[in-house]
Amino acid sequence: MLFRIKRFDGEKEYWSEYEVEVRKGMTVLDALFYIRENLDGSLAFRVSCRMGVCGSCAMKINHKPRLACETQIADLKSDVIVIEPLDNYKVIKDLIVDFDGFFKKHAKVKPYLIRKVENYEKPVELIQTPKQLDSYYQFALCIKCGACYSVCPASATRKDYLGPAAFASAYRFIKDSRDEGKEERIPEVACDGGVWRCHFAAECSEVCPKNVDPAKAVQKLRWEAVKHSIRSLLRW
Repeated sequence: MLFRIKRFDGEKEYWSEYEVEVRKGMTVLDALFYIRENLDGSLAFRVSCRMGVCGSCAMKINHKPRLACETQIADLKSDVIVIEPLDNYKVIKDLIVDFDGFFKKHAKVKPYLIRKVENYEKPVELIQTPKQLDSYYQFALCIKCGACYSVCPASATRKDYLGPAAFASAYRFIKDSRDEGKEERIPEVACDGGVWRCHFAAECSEVCPKNVDPAKAVQKLRWEAVKHSIRSLLRW
């Protein structure tokens, strides 16, 4: 099978082609390792867990963002596999893109539990019912692979746009019954580069390998932002 891979050497882009003998059960990541170990040791790609947990191997495979470790070559039903780095990121080398901006935006929504009073000397268990867990659970499944950003039209046109993954994370913690940081997060998600810039293309939800629905989180956050504004006007 022919693998056509988009390369970048720090100065220019170019394409390389490799013939790989495919076996049953082989993933795209397996093929990339075969190429690097047997055909071209200069090929660069990012990988870690190899089991769809870390999100490191997200890349465009036949024009759609996917995890290379989870993508079975047979499922692509194509004689040519085209592999490219994710869109909307700066390419460092070949298939490796720069996630620095992605994680800085993620940090802006404070993706951790915020408590008004913390007593580490006498910690207490924060009880949560199954129903409370269910209200945010799907948004907690995001693995930060960045696939959603690569298809987001707002992320493509505005560098200050927080983006789908950050919004999903913000909503995840806002809905968490143990969290008390809602008033700190709403101004961040409702800012100029926030949820009101979403075009609602919903491609972010379409390509998520963990079936998280960032487009739904954006709509929910818009409603939370409206309620926050009304309460602020009424000083309620």
